[in-house]
Amino acid sequence: MSQIEVTQIIEQIKEEIEVDASGKAKASVRATARLAGVDEKAIRHTLENAEQKPSKLAVMLMQHGFQSAELKQWKKNGIPDIAIAIILEYYAFDANRYCNPQARLVCRSFNAIGIRAWIQEKLGWAKPATSHETALTQIQLLAAIAQQMAEQEQRLLQQQQQQAEILSRLKDVEIEQDRFNTPCGHKYSIVGFATLQGLEISAKDASAKGKKASALCRKQGIEVERIHDPRFGKVGLYPESVLIEVFSSNSKDKAIAS
Repeated sequence: MSQIEVTQIIEQIKEEIEVDASGKAKASVRATARLAGVDEKAIRHTLENAEQKPSKLAVMLMQHGFQSAELKQWKKNGIPDIAIAIILEYYAFDANRYCNPQARLVCRSFNAIGIRAWIQEKLGWAKPATSHETALTQIQLLAAIAQQMAEQEQRLLQQQQQQAEILSRLKDVEIEQDRFNTPCGHKYSIVGFATLQGLEISAKDASAKGKKASALCRKQGIEVERIHDPRFGKVGLYPESVLIEVFSSNSKDKAIAS
């Protein structure tokens, strides 16, 4: 007899074992006999004759507080879990030649936790929650949900911060890449650069500055790019660094003249 076989027996007699709302268990005479590994008739005989001719097993049951009249009712109402434990112990150790290894194995299976807990476990019974426990569970659930939401919000903030840091780094990379690709700065026309700086410039001044910018570009070996302009036809595009120098020198000239 193995634990696997005991499990199979439990499965076969499961419908004949029940647990009430308070957790107390009971089993039919047949189910108890199957657990003890004995003939059902032997247990029935013990229960039927408990008052007139009590057997050794009946005496053991009565020594544990059961009345002889109760034993007879068990045939119909089922055997209480405590009585099942006594019956199993009897057939495991005290029944002399009727002792059997199955009863000992089942005894060992539930001795550590008790027959009631053992049956509850086998039937998957769980103690019903009281109103206080239910309320506490709901409060705990709400607290858990709130905690999850807080953690989720924190993760979202962290993600937003990480995204901002990534965008900042990308911006820095773009600036550095732009600086590398255009070491002299971006290119503008004379009028375009003046507008960017918020300056008013006449066509004459624009032409003069264009000539200066072209001269500086030739001196520095920078090729001047030409684009179409609806007002002037073709105009040159000059690096920002050159235009800064041209406009700065013009400001200095005006300051000296004044």
